[in-house]
Amino acid sequence: MRKIVLTGGGTLGHVTPHLALLPHLREAGYEIHYIGTEKGMEAARMQAESDVIYHAVKSGKLRRYFSWQNFTDPFRVIVGAFQSAHLMGQIRPDVVFSKGGFVAVPVVFGAWLRGIPVLCHESDLTPGLANRLCKPFARRFATTFPECAEALGDKAECTGTPLRRELFAGSREEGLRLLGLEGKKPVLLMMGGSSGARSVNEALRAALPALLPDFDIVHICGKGNLDESLNGRAGYVQREFLDAELPDVLACADLVLSRAGANALCEFQALGRPMLLIPYPKGASRGDQILNARSLEKRGLCRVLMQEDMTPETLAKAIRETWSERDRLTEALKKAPPADGTARVLEMIEEIQKSSL
Repeated sequence: MRKIVLTGGGTLGHVTPHLALLPHLREAGYEIHYIGTEKGMEAARMQAESDVIYHAVKSGKLRRYFSWQNFTDPFRVIVGAFQSAHLMGQIRPDVVFSKGGFVAVPVVFGAWLRGIPVLCHESDLTPGLANRLCKPFARRFATTFPECAEALGDKAECTGTPLRRELFAGSREEGLRLLGLEGKKPVLLMMGGSSGARSVNEALRAALPALLPDFDIVHICGKGNLDESLNGRAGYVQREFLDAELPDVLACADLVLSRAGANALCEFQALGRPMLLIPYPKGASRGDQILNARSLEKRGLCRVLMQEDMTPETLAKAIRETWSERDRLTEALKKAPPADGTARVLEMIEEIQKSSL
């Protein structure tokens, strides 16, 4: 039986592409292992998969700000690399697929020490720090954006992002039923990522009086961000997060308001949903969401409102303008290169195994 090691962690965006690949890897007969951290987001999610064998290793966080842990975490990465190399010797996988995040660094290095080929995937427009550190030890790179493939050089290919099958199997009627909506008005879906988007949450709620006459609004606000005072307001539905219901809710969404995380953008693009993006500001991140959003905007696939320009009034105005351009945006999304990279990533996994024989 062939064996594959998956790795990546830190955010849900480092995990969901693995979930997209799992059914295909099962069908291909792989024994599936996952190497992550003991308590990271990836641990709980992957340990819920009964046929995935989970292994925990040490890892340090790759910080861009001063912290005393910056002096100790490199030693954790070194320990994690040798733990990973030991695991590779025990598992003897045919290939490693890495989705990035800080835990991937010791795993990719450990695979390299054992001569095991690695395919890395980068979702953002520019390579993250973890993938830049992994580059010398990876055989190939798959990317979501063509700009990223160009930056990574000959090892890289723009493939899109692996997307879950179930995203394309949603029912508009079931989504409306789950949300208690009649479907007489267009449905605006707001998603801010796994932890929500507080500033956008607040602006959208303040803009409700201006928007609800024309839109039904489904607000996925993140854990702990519900506003109980708005429960029962006609045309407004709020949830902390969605899991099994997500495909049906996406199927009934006519317009999406979102941050600009790369995985979410690929999902919306693949589903052909007109988008208004409010990228996470650079002062609170490395600026990757701004680059992601501007890339799609340049190609005519979305509209962008910067957070520093956002007020309840400008948000409502931008939502209406995006809706007025829905036909142009939808047509541009249909003509864009495929966002679903599942098939090509699976082909690359097979290719690097064959090249290593």
